Amino acid sequence: MTIDGEEDVVGLRLAGAAVADARDNAIAAVEPGISTAELDSIAGTVLSQHGAVSAPKLAYDFPGHTCISVNDAAAHGIPSREVILRDGDLVNIDVSAELNGYWADTGASTAVGEASPTIARLLEATKLAQADAMAAARAGRPIRLIGRAVQKRADAYGFSVLANLNGHGVGRFIHETPDIPSIEIRRNRERLVEGMVIAVEPFLSISGTYAIESEDRWTLRTNDASLVAQFEHTMIVTNHEPIVLTLPVSSAPELTKT
Repeated sequence: MTIDGEEDVVGLRLAGAAVADARDNAIAAVEPGISTAELDSIAGTVLSQHGAVSAPKLAYDFPGHTCISVNDAAAHGIPSREVILRDGDLVNIDVSAELNGYWADTGASTAVGEASPTIARLLEATKLAQADAMAAARAGRPIRLIGRAVQKRADAYGFSVLANLNGHGVGRFIHETPDIPSIEIRRNRERLVEGMVIAVEPFLSISGTYAIESEDRWTLRTNDASLVAQFEHTMIVTNHEPIVLTLPVSSAPELTKT
């Protein structure tokens, strides 16, 4: 969507606050011995407290409030009581929801227990790549510059980008146009527009280059079974720095429901 006034900004901020709060509460609960179903329940409870509805459930009848992906699983991991996190794992929690007609999407990855040097480096690179991508997103600029920024950061760290997992438009539905690739596609001449709402979410891997569908028909895994991390924010494109809607709730502007 493209915003049409302050009412849209307020609505999007409230939706963004809901998913950010759920993300951060679930991430804070990550520890060895907890199941991904327990983390999903935490996030689902927080969404309910905000009056928000899980986007994967609402839009796609997904079997969970959130997508929780472990190690080589990049996205759409199904929360399960049988998936118990272990020390040394890498977990991603992706939270998206609808609130009063507005949709927002966010995600974060973290180590379980003490991070290995490799995982710590992958997390650092991915978080920086996401920040670089947002910095490249300015009204009037080509969308492909976002992918260029991600690729540059991944290359600097010696990691790869999952080329077939894109960011996307968001706001009135969970997945809208335009696609926001995390690699530079030179033939793509589409440009960002002021007020456009997008979710930017690079996936960096130790060595994987694309994601493949698992037997459960939901979970997407790296093509070579290597580790992968993701960070994601929903933002409004401006002529200057973007308005990031999914910052931690403690650092976001105070909001009043209308």
